[in-house]
Amino acid sequence: MSQVKPMGLIESMSGKICGHSDMYFFRRNGKVFSGKICNPSTKEPTAAQQAQRTKFATARANAKTALADPDQKAAYLTAFKSQKKYSDFSGYVFAMEYAKLGD
Repeated sequence: MSQVKPMGLIESMSGKICGHSDMYFFRRNGKVFSGKICNPSTKEPTAAQQAQRTKFATARANAKTALADPDQKAAYLTAFKSQKKYSDFSGYVFAMEYAKLGD
């Protein structure tokens, strides 16, 4: 994995360059990193993989709903400010909603 130091011309990068590209960029804690998808699977997902994808999508939908509700958002914001593990508020909300779904 490489670290990208943006210059004035390219201030921010994230995602893939194009749909068939195997290079991607992401931002973590204010730094931009790049990665390469090596040996992607071409098989159909297993039942466990599909269950995990469904759980992830459900947690994402629940987090989006929680952020849309002012009361839940305020409660999460209070809890977010009292912790140090997560640096991003939306990531914190997602993690809490994901944890509610259990194993």
